[in-house]
Amino acid sequence: MRKYKSIAMKNTFILLCIILLASCGNSIKLAVPTVFKEQATMLHVSGARGNKMSFGNYKSSKIKRGMHLTYPGWGRGFFLENLLLNNIGLQKSEHVQKEKAQFRYSLSDGKNNVDIFGKERELTRSLEYKLLGAPGILNSFERVQDHQYIFSAVIQTDAAQNEKTWELIMSNVYDRKKDTSKSLFTVIRPDDDGMATNGKDSIFIKPISLKNTESANGKQGRLLVKMLSGYELSTRDGVIAVIDAIDRNIWFYNELSDADKLLVAGISTAIFARKVNDTKW
Repeated sequence: MRKYKSIAMKNTFILLCIILLASCGNSIKLAVPTVFKEQATMLHVSGARGNKMSFGNYKSSKIKRGMHLTYPGWGRGFFLENLLLNNIGLQKSEHVQKEKAQFRYSLSDGKNNVDIFGKERELTRSLEYKLLGAPGILNSFERVQDHQYIFSAVIQTDAAQNEKTWELIMSNVYDRKKDTSKSLFTVIRPDDDGMATNGKDSIFIKPISLKNTESANGKQGRLLVKMLSGYELSTRDGVIAVIDAIDRNIWFYNELSDADKLLVAGISTAIFARKVNDTKW
């Protein structure tokens, strides 16, 4: 890859972000830095919420998906502890939820192709304390103890490009034992990050948390709470692309070669194609 100069609880959190967006109107969008905009080209990804994507001269095949499974794991028992807790009207239990999905598709720029194979794995473990004999939905309290999300993808180039296979990995891990915030309520932010590498070159992927916003007429604004709005792709020498998860756009740095643009397109569409930790909200 060429080097470039430098350019300047999950569901609860997602629901909050949707409410914030709705309250601000449809004009809200990710404020991409002006310096980067002047040296980049934006392409809107049609079908980012579905099973086939297209933007500019890029087109994907139909995304073939494996079984998307959500299933409970084995939680620990608290028999001895509950003998004491039951005397004060409490019951303690552990809940474990696992989720996994996978997909594959090809992406073409009209000249060359890449094949993408993606896998997602997520595990969440939480403890629930329930008031025995208390009616209604407010008789229990649940706190997340551990959360692990891993997304991996292999991006294979065709023989005409004479490039190595790229591997993409993104993760988001939470451990209550290491949480220094001491907050009563736990919100698992979907701020996964990672990198893609072919063993020689690397692209770093960093989440963009939206705080500053921009309306359709260019007016700047601010949200009360930060929310995941996209991803920044960079090399050691600077930003090469920005993925806008709100409007489903990709900003390509203009000096990228065609091969590098196809690689960035492959990484970006793989992120859009996810279902366990998706970007469609």
